[in-house]
Amino acid sequence: MAKRWTAANFWEPPTSISKDEMVKISEALLTEPDIEFTETEDVFRIRANEMDWDIGCMVYEPTDPSKAAVGPDGKKLGIIMTHGGASDWRSIERLAQTFTGKRGYKVCSMTYPGRLYLPDSSRDWPDDTFHADGSVRTPIWLEGEHISSDEYDVVKDTSFREIYGSRSYARAKKGSNFYYRMAAWPVAFEEGMRDICRRYLPVGEYSIFAHGHSTGGPFAHMLLQRVENIKGLIGIENSPFAFIYRKMAGHDWPTPFNYMLIRTWRELARYKGAEIAMLEGKKPLFRLAWLMEEIFEMWNEAKRFPQFKTENWFHLDSIPCLTEAAKVTAERIGMNTEETQALVDRYIGYGRPLTGPDAKSVPPLMYCINKFSRDHTPEKYKILQAEYAAMDPAPKVRVIELGTGIHSYWKSEEGLPLGVCPVVTKVWHDAIMNGYYEV
Repeated sequence: MAKRWTAANFWEPPTSISKDEMVKISEALLTEPDIEFTETEDVFRIRANEMDWDIGCMVYEPTDPSKAAVGPDGKKLGIIMTHGGASDWRSIERLAQTFTGKRGYKVCSMTYPGRLYLPDSSRDWPDDTFHADGSVRTPIWLEGEHISSDEYDVVKDTSFREIYGSRSYARAKKGSNFYYRMAAWPVAFEEGMRDICRRYLPVGEYSIFAHGHSTGGPFAHMLLQRVENIKGLIGIENSPFAFIYRKMAGHDWPTPFNYMLIRTWRELARYKGAEIAMLEGKKPLFRLAWLMEEIFEMWNEAKRFPQFKTENWFHLDSIPCLTEAAKVTAERIGMNTEETQALVDRYIGYGRPLTGPDAKSVPPLMYCINKFSRDHTPEKYKILQAEYAAMDPAPKVRVIELGTGIHSYWKSEEGLPLGVCPVVTKVWHDAIMNGYYEV
């Protein structure tokens, strides 16, 4: 029988957790008995915006069905999650494995459309993001489909150089398949996530909680009101609705929608530099050559992950990009004026809560932020909290400041062999079981 919750017994999370406390939580959870589980990859095809797309998902679930976690509403507990802007499902597997292996959740970890390296079961991308012949690494949105070098130009941009350094883009040529894919992928992202929920975490059987690391955050938020049995957000270094994140970032996206970012070692440097400065102050500048060597070593390992990004303009709620991409897609499909406007509204609507009498309310939200995170800081989260407070109705929101950790929250450090994954696993599970998400 589902438990009844009253105002008197609602659980409240801590506002902060010190590193010493985090180490104790991690040690305690990791000494608990393991739950045996399976990992199954599903690559499935969907139809979205009149194009076919191959979507990848890793599914983690207890081998013994009797070990499946059940929530206070009597339903099994599931998670739909997705990774950050550089990677694929592999970057967040520690979090998925901890949730399943210690608490018995069924976890579905989706890779962004185009990010899975389909030709090799290892999913490692070969070579580097820039090739000797001048071509660059490009997405694989459909098995057997290849974006050729005559579909794009490689261009440089120095906008916000103080943040990103000089960045390089593959600019899709108008009328090419690359151009049309760049305009159409947002709907494929939505439909892929919804399909996973329908098939693996169905209504009536599961209560779902959503997580999206960094750039994955706006996609997780987009899903909150579009899937009936999603009960809330479990966030760690998790960007909010895109319109809020744009305000937190303090700038719009500088390029048109058809510019795909090709990542280099600079993307690692902009995080590493800020993180080590917060740890050590100015001292790292006196060993800059050594630090750069570390960054290049990191890149040599990281380049097996996708390391390209089409999602920037979605992440930053760029209205010009969202509008133009929708119009390009509508023209390709042959939509009339009314249909075109509906698609534009759909694209823009991804970045903000749904409203109206038939809209599901924004469910409870919980964000954890790490002490040494470059972008997810307490100051910026004050903006987030103010934006939510101004909504009608205002959703339940809590922010927990963790006493250590970086943006890549799964990274090991002294006392935390799995990063902060065990800590947030316990906090979120406690919240779920103690009624935080029961509204």
